[in-house]
Amino acid sequence: MSALSPSPLGRNLLLRTDSYKVSHWKQYPPGTQTVFSYIESRGGAFGHGVFFGLQAWLREYLSTPVTRDDIDEADAIFKLHGEPFNREGWLRLVDTHGGRLPVRIRAVPEGSVVPAHHVLATVENTDPEFFWLTSYLETELLRAIWYPTTVATVSASAKATLLRYLEANSDDPHGQIGFKLHDFGARGVSSNESAALGGLAHLVNFLGTDTVMALVAARRWYDCEMAGFSIPAAEHSTITGWGAAHEADAYRNMVRQFGTPGAIFAVVSDSYDIFNACDRIWGTELKELVERSGATLVVRPDSGDPAQTVLKVAQILAARFGTTTNAKGFRVLRTVRIIQGDGIDLRSLRLCLSNLHHNGFAAENIAFGMGGGLLQHCNRDTMQWAMKCSAMQVDGQWREVYKQPVGDPSKASKKGRLTLAGSQAQGWRTVRIDGAEGAPADDALQTVFENGDIVRSQSFDEVRARAAAGVQRLADSFAL
Repeated sequence: MSALSPSPLGRNLLLRTDSYKVSHWKQYPPGTQTVFSYIESRGGAFGHGVFFGLQAWLREYLSTPVTRDDIDEADAIFKLHGEPFNREGWLRLVDTHGGRLPVRIRAVPEGSVVPAHHVLATVENTDPEFFWLTSYLETELLRAIWYPTTVATVSASAKATLLRYLEANSDDPHGQIGFKLHDFGARGVSSNESAALGGLAHLVNFLGTDTVMALVAARRWYDCEMAGFSIPAAEHSTITGWGAAHEADAYRNMVRQFGTPGAIFAVVSDSYDIFNACDRIWGTELKELVERSGATLVVRPDSGDPAQTVLKVAQILAARFGTTTNAKGFRVLRTVRIIQGDGIDLRSLRLCLSNLHHNGFAAENIAFGMGGGLLQHCNRDTMQWAMKCSAMQVDGQWREVYKQPVGDPSKASKKGRLTLAGSQAQGWRTVRIDGAEGAPADDALQTVFENGDIVRSQSFDEVRARAAAGVQRLADSFAL
């Protein structure tokens, strides 16, 4: 047993890296002073990305200074692990900079919707003595960006689809869109932090969530008092606990407990037979009770083919509760709505909406819940994320740094010191800042972290507004 008192798991920056990074300080060319790297999505499943999550990492981790205890802990571990730890370099960082990292991170404003293959963030050391820091941070800097940005992009793609259908067949699409996709993913992710960060990334685009840790994350990292909302809802055990013979009593209890005027509550209704529940129980036995309550009942199917089940449920509820016709000529259910939370991903969501649309039902009749498809069914390759060194200063001279593998041209990296120019409205372009013209007048990257300090923060409202504008453009280009 070591005599060292270990730091809480994940709090020691020196250990939040890959093993091979520990030896890289010995591998750079003699005279190296500055290492400049950039981060991009190289494509993959999406042609665009909603940049998000960097501020969370800066606040939670990078702004904490390195300490001598951190160095001692890392030294002990890497000696046993077989890596040549740069103890003297890290001690110099504590002595010279008080443990604060002499690096500069620039990034596009969070919430920006940017096409793939563009520079989204850059990082470089600001003190030549610590040139090796840039690459040392790659492991967690890339992770801090790829996961929340990918989730925000999945969520935004769903929003663009939903918005397009709402605009085609529903009244007040922008008033409805906020609650059309609900986060059901907390139990399906790999960690509590994933739930917080991924759940918060979803809330960039929507207002509905059951992932409570996302609300904590919004308060902690983006100064948002309340980022999302939910409603009372049943699970199978609160229905099946009454027994199959008393299914109607379980539903009746839900109405009595939560059915107040203006309220909304959801009841999973397929523990036995979703179609019988809609037709004979909700639509016949309890119809008058539901209507008298003044509340909106949200019926939740939870099995079967989503597109077929949703349409059949809508047709039964329409026959029993009736419909109105909205200003665009589509049917809207009276008193009841539907939420489909089983088997939802981007493909099944589109099929459900298309099925309803082509059968005359407005998208305002339905909301969706997404769990693993939203927060967990992604990895770094989903959007082909990479952080690459593109320039290096050696003995006072800058040199291009790049790779160009003959076996895979898609992995060729960019050259030189780079930035992102332009805007969401006018379009984006990746440009070099080391040419004769220098930085462009419309440089879009902003310094967010420098020499241990967070120098620019964004509110969650700012992030949401920026993302909403970008997603609207995606919706406008979506064909039904």
